[in-house]
This record gives sequence, C-alpha cells and structure tokens, in this order.
Amino acid sequence: MSYLVKKEVYTPQLQAVEQAAARISKVVVKTPLAPSFTYSKKFEANVLLKREDLQQVRSYKIRGAYNKISSLSQSQLDKGVICASAGNHAQGVAFACNNLKVKGVIYMPITTPKQKVEQTNMFGGEWVKVVLKGDTFDDSYKNAIKYGDEHGLVFIHPFDDEKVIEGQATIALEILEQTNVPIDYIFAPLGGGGLLAGLSSIFKNLSPNTKIIGIEPEGAPSMSLSLKEGKLVELAEIDRFVDGAAVQKVGQRNFDICINSLDEMITVPEGKICQTILDLYNQDAIVVEPAGAMSISALDMFSEEIKGKNVVCIISGSNNDITRTAEIKEKALLYAGLKHYFIVRFPQRAGALKQFVAKVLGPDDDITHFEYSKKHHRENGPAVVGIELKDPNDFEPLVQRMKDQKFFGQYLNNSPDLFQFLI
Repeated sequence: MSYLVKKEVYTPQLQAVEQAAARISKVVVKTPLAPSFTYSKKFEANVLLKREDLQQVRSYKIRGAYNKISSLSQSQLDKGVICASAGNHAQGVAFACNNLKVKGVIYMPITTPKQKVEQTNMFGGEWVKVVLKGDTFDDSYKNAIKYGDEHGLVFIHPFDDEKVIEGQATIALEILEQTNVPIDYIFAPLGGGGLLAGLSSIFKNLSPNTKIIGIEPEGAPSMSLSLKEGKLVELAEIDRFVDGAAVQKVGQRNFDICINSLDEMITVPEGKICQTILDLYNQDAIVVEPAGAMSISALDMFSEEIKGKNVVCIISGSNNDITRTAEIKEKALLYAGLKHYFIVRFPQRAGALKQFVAKVLGPDDDITHFEYSKKHHRENGPAVVGIELKDPNDFEPLVQRMKDQKFFGQYLNNSPDLFQFLI
C-alpha cells in the first residue's frame, strides 16, 4: 500500500545529496552491493545485499553524521557538538569529531551494549566524552538536549535533520550506480527514519517504479503506528532489544517524507530477527546486530511478490556484542516454538525425576534449564524446567504426557512477567 498524504514538506534534493556524497567521499566506504546466493536461491529472486555493515564504523550512520558536522560553520565547530545515540550514530559522530578535530559530547543509554560504548570511545579518542544517561534513546536524547543548550553545543540529531537525511540518502546514489538492472524492491531498516527518508526520496525521483519497504521491530512500531494514525505518535513503552532501531518517536521530517514515499511499512518479531542473525552468521559468515538483520527478516513476508525480481536489502550494522549470543539464540528458539518453560510439579519421592525423563520427555527432547528446591512437608515440589524440542509439533504431545503423568503445573512462555522473573 502507499501512504499518500500530500503536503508541503522538506524533501532532500538530488543536488544536495550529490554535494553530500562529495563531502563524505574521503571518509565513507563505497560499500559492496553483493549478490546473495543463499537468499536468491531461497526466494527465487536476484537478492542483492548493500553491505553497510562494512563501513568503518560498521553502519551507514557515518554518512549522515559526517555530512552534518562537516557542513557546520567554523564558529559552530569551535563551540563543539553533542548527540544522543543508542550506539551507531554515536560512532559516526565520534569518528567525525576525531577526523575533523572537533570536541564532542555523546550521550548514550545506560543499557547500550558495552561493545558499542567501547567502539565509540575508540573512534572518538581524546575528542569525545561519552556520558551514559537514561534507559532508552529517548531518555538520553532529552538529557543531551538539556546539556547542549546549557553549554552552547550544536546538537547532531541521529535522524531528524536535513543534512543527516541527505547524508544517508547517498546510499541510494551508490546503489543506482552499482547495478545496471532495474531494482524492483528495496528493503531497509527503520529506527528514527533518517535512512528511509533519504533513500525513498531519491528512489522516487530516479527510480519511481522501485517499491520501498520499511521494516521496524515489532516491539517498537513507532513509524507503523504513526503512519496508521496519519500523525506523529510517541510510544509509551518499547522493547529495547533491537537497540539500533528502537525509538519511542520517529523524526518529524522523516515521518513527513515517509508518509508520502514509502510503499509499505511492516514490523518483524524480535525472535525472527534473532534467527536471521544466526542464519547470516552460519550460512554467509556475516556478523550483524539485531537492527542489521531486519531487512532480511522481512523477505519471507513477500516471498510470492519478489519471485523473479531484483531485490536490494540494506544490511547495517554489525556492532554486535558477542556476550549477547546466548540471548539471541534463546529468543530465536522461543520464536520458532522450539524452547518452552514450565513449572513442573515433582512428587517428593525418590525416582520422580527418572519417571519424568522416561515417561514425559520425547526421544528428541532436551532439558536445557532446571531449577528445583526441595521443600519438606509438601506433597509436590515445583521446579522450573526448560525443554528444547527438535520440532514445534512435538509441543502438544509433550504437554499432554506431562498432564497424564501428573507433572504439569504451569506453562511459562505465555506468562511474560513470571517468565522474565524466573528465566
């Protein structure tokens, strides 16, 4: 569908984007537009991956950040800059500050993965100061704005800024230069909307038949709800797992552009994104963070439409903390229906666990989590048990055997508060 609500809004002009491309050319890598054998075969399409994960800061964010900072006047540069970011924009700003010798203050949420904080400090060196403040990007943003106003620093917005949007739009120019076939579909991730605002504007100008599909995480559908309401919507709560794309409110400029230029806006579950991360690593040796896997995660929702078509997926970024691997695998298994948690009522007698293993578990089922505390003077003792299946169809028979053998207590996957507390 097309979100067509016409009104006079800022739209990045081709000349401005070409100027941005020239301005950032010395520091930004012209990333490959690489054919994907894996996904081309799977979807019977010509799937091309725009590898923005191969940028120096491992995401496209360097484009907008460098374009904005390098366009400032000398007096503004002398005062210094400030930004708020969940990680990737922070690294772009840090790199630009170090390269241009500009003092910068970078606010990041306390929940930012350690790897992204370390990378930001590394890219910025002596030119930046990192401040961890707030639980979400939006919390950090408010604190950064306040500090910047108090100290006269120029705020470098991660997405709601004309120069930032024009910088991100340079990806569109590269894609069009790198292929001589008409592009039927582009799938791109969306957090605040800077990339899609720039990308869609250029494609609607130079390749109007290309369908632009935006993807955001199911737990932070800020653009999807805004488009549905026809106005900017701020979410009260979001799932912060996809830290590079989880914002409570998208940018006003970005919304105004996307409502007129996007063909479709969809959400993908966090668990599905996790499975894509694992697939990209295992099948193609591509390392991505959750935000970097979103475009690939959406392909199967369009499997019939894209058959025989030329499809581009934006891959960005690859700032993934290895310590998150266990969590990523867990979320993928839960989404696939292969990991299940129960409260199991064990009779307080010898041999109860042996009976459970022999009579309840299937031949391919595996206990991956077990917490039990024996209570005297009670007939049954509850245990939290995690079971991994080989096939999601094995779930119902497992539950039935548990009930038949008088072990079943409670299924935890459908009790989010209790599930999060126990696991």
